[in-house]
Amino acid sequence: MDSPLLGPNHHVSFNKFNRKFFLCFLLLFVAVTTIVGLGVRGNISFWILKGTERYNEGKTANQGHVIESELGVVAADDARCSAVGVSMLRLGGHAVDAAVAAALCAGVVFQASSGIGGGSFMVVKSSSSSKAQAFDMRETAPLAASQNMYQTDPEAKFLGALSVGVPGELAGLHAAWLKHGRLPWKTLFQPAIGLAKNGFTVSPTLEEYLANDENKIMSDPGLRNIYAPNGTLLKGGEVCSNVELGKSLEILAEEGPQAFYNGTIGEKLVKDVTEVGGILTVEDLRNYKVEITDAMTVNVMGYTIHGMPPPSSGTLALSLVLNILDSYESPDSVKGNLGIHRLIEALKHTFAIRMNLGDPDFENISGTSSEMLSRSFAQTIQRQILDNTTFPPEYYMDRWSQLRDHGTSHLCVVDADRNAVSLTTSVNWHFGAGIRSTSTGIVVNNEMDDFSTPTDISPDKLPPAPTNFIEPNKRPLSSMTPIIITKVLLAACLLRIWHFRGDFQI
Repeated sequence: MDSPLLGPNHHVSFNKFNRKFFLCFLLLFVAVTTIVGLGVRGNISFWILKGTERYNEGKTANQGHVIESELGVVAADDARCSAVGVSMLRLGGHAVDAAVAAALCAGVVFQASSGIGGGSFMVVKSSSSSKAQAFDMRETAPLAASQNMYQTDPEAKFLGALSVGVPGELAGLHAAWLKHGRLPWKTLFQPAIGLAKNGFTVSPTLEEYLANDENKIMSDPGLRNIYAPNGTLLKGGEVCSNVELGKSLEILAEEGPQAFYNGTIGEKLVKDVTEVGGILTVEDLRNYKVEITDAMTVNVMGYTIHGMPPPSSGTLALSLVLNILDSYESPDSVKGNLGIHRLIEALKHTFAIRMNLGDPDFENISGTSSEMLSRSFAQTIQRQILDNTTFPPEYYMDRWSQLRDHGTSHLCVVDADRNAVSLTTSVNWHFGAGIRSTSTGIVVNNEMDDFSTPTDISPDKLPPAPTNFIEPNKRPLSSMTPIIITKVLLAACLLRIWHFRGDFQI
């Protein structure tokens, strides 16, 4: 059975998994975690459907060992958003309905890393098809953007209005809903609207992010108004509201994404951004297009991985790392301290190679993509890894300086019909460009920082990657890696969420 979820009465004992499966599965997770750069936060939570009752609702990663579901599961960074997703499944919604509602929720309670002012990648696997779909809702460079636009002010690339890319998340969520959604579009917005207008409790993680970015928060009137309404930053347990965002979501629920891309919400957002020095225009919003393709599918270690094609480097990078590790003769070869050394060396080679990637609509990256998928190429790299030493950067085929990736939010959904969604959303740095539109309540991204520019100065002292230079309408290279993995045994693991020794979470 090639499906992301098992039937309602299927139970699997951990003891039935052989050692090789466990090892490969653990390596797969370590590679994903390392490539994406995501740390496991303490409040990542799961909400599960089991018959008509909630089972282990709101369970966090550091509680218990196994979580089971008979009818569906939603895993998001915040328990409230996991619960929102489950509420859509209870209404008979598709996994995409749950993912859209949960993403909108995250864009309210955790604007530090997500929201409709940013972009996302989504992979959808339908139980009725062996293929998966990829929805690229990554931000694009505005029409007025150019390679040398940050030459005289490098800081403007990551902070302030000039760092804002054209937001794509809302268009992409709507495109996925049009293809797969069962519930009314308006229904998906109601939980997020309620949280924004009525207020939500500040989580410990949001409190931490606010404290770490206090200067950014206090420097922007929009952010300061909601996160420091009385002149001091909100603390965990206090109530935060974003009434303007709630009103914007109400309009978008009624009118659809055209209100954002060719209507009043977009016009207000553009006005707020341009008033503080941005180049985003209404024409940029009108021109935005979601890229919908077949997901990139690779077979590694006996598993089928469905993921994003470029400009995401994640699926290609994950495939290369796992093929390098699979080139060793025995599973024991990648265990213990030696296994960690080999993994790190494989990652160094992979990160160097991936900087030859870029937006395939603008760059010819077919050669690099083919190499990263090639088992023989992986074996060549494996032979360059020595077990008793490491090397200076130039040994790893470093030609271009590395991107310094930042925060994201991720969620996964599997519904009762075994449809699955993997979605990664981001505004890039925490609180994006450091601007919250006061008229719409939307926090805008600083995704332009994910481009390379000819004048970039990086710690590794290597030149910037030309395939990732700025061009109007171009998407920047990304390391976000939403994936769906299918195999008979692995499907069982998607039904059961394993928590290994308190260190890792899947």
